[in-house]
Amino acid sequence: MTAVEINFDGLIGPTHNYAGLSMGNLASASNAGAVARPRDAALQGLAKMRRLMDLGVAQGFLPPPLRPATGLLRSLGFDGTDAEVLRGAAGADPQLFRAACSASSMWTANAATVIAEADSGDGRLHLVTANLASMLHRAVEAEDTWRLLRSIFGDPDRFAVHAPLPLGAHFGDEGAANHMRLAMSHGTPGLNVFVHGRPRGGAFPERQALRASQAVARLAALPDHLAHFALQAGDAVQAGAFHNDVVAVANENVLLCHPEAFDDRDALVAAIDRHVPGAHIIEVKDVSLDDAVSSYLFNSQIVTLPGGSMALILPSEVRENAAVWEALHRALARSGAIERVEVVDVRESMRNGGGPACLRLRAPVSDAAAAAIHPGYRLTPRRWDTLAALVERCWPETLSPADLLEADLWDAARSAHAQLYAFIEAE
Repeated sequence: MTAVEINFDGLIGPTHNYAGLSMGNLASASNAGAVARPRDAALQGLAKMRRLMDLGVAQGFLPPPLRPATGLLRSLGFDGTDAEVLRGAAGADPQLFRAACSASSMWTANAATVIAEADSGDGRLHLVTANLASMLHRAVEAEDTWRLLRSIFGDPDRFAVHAPLPLGAHFGDEGAANHMRLAMSHGTPGLNVFVHGRPRGGAFPERQALRASQAVARLAALPDHLAHFALQAGDAVQAGAFHNDVVAVANENVLLCHPEAFDDRDALVAAIDRHVPGAHIIEVKDVSLDDAVSSYLFNSQIVTLPGGSMALILPSEVRENAAVWEALHRALARSGAIERVEVVDVRESMRNGGGPACLRLRAPVSDAAAAAIHPGYRLTPRRWDTLAALVERCWPETLSPADLLEADLWDAARSAHAQLYAFIEAE
């Protein structure tokens, strides 16, 4: 089967702010309370999407849910008009209010785990919506995301969109940020690597539960030989690698990773060698875990270009760290598997703890499945221009923590959301 990979990037919402809600995310914590730039954030994300399109990579987007999330607050006993609900929550429980304003859905690597048509038991693309149970501001996204994915991937003959797993630590599921797929091509059966944590103490939580990864594999009827469950190294988690995609990224027959990413590196390498003979395993040596996390070297995208070569899409912070930049190029030169390096500026996202890989959900699809995707969520140069103009017009230039309390901001966010969905449904 031939297949192409579509990257669905999260469009950063108009309430993008720095609330520091994510324990274990060092960038998020260090920038808590700073003034955010929602318009620049969304435009930076859109510029990355356009760069991928210009390289010949198929591109889609996932719109943000409406924020502030008054439905969440109403379910917790706040009542009245929307403005009264928001004012009441802000006064009674500021942390809850900030969670209701979060724009963290922008990181669509956490939207779902995607199991390719070539791997699943029924030949359909499976998407298991992540429950994001470890963090309140993320967990409230799950129902919205499930609804959204059913809209995008609505053809039941081509897609199976699963509800989030039950909430709770036993089934904490962070989606594609802890899943990698290695194969000879997007259309051939691949080894699905599910990376999980386990309770080991330490300052930061280990978010992905093994039971959740096992459940995802069962829901997609993934054959045993196409699944490998790998424990994330405890040192990596405590260094700030709260998801596996902070220390490893894969594409087709290439794995780019930190040497200390996995608890049992040798078992993973052996599994890859059995399923993908000749795979390129590129370990970037001479880079500390601290530098890997601060630069987000491995939170990059590896994409296959139309001619079959591969490109690495890096955040600009990698280039700004000379030691990391040089170590990366030494590793790439040794391997030869990745021919092109592209640097993108997603600084607003990076300051909140998400790089290029966090911003996208990958969907390897056959031609028939690609044709069944809702066209309103696909991008062409013309549609990109229209979407960028909408952001320029409707997203606020700056947003401080105090601005979240302003009714004008809430009204503007509702207006932007309505115009965004009018753009989607017009296609």
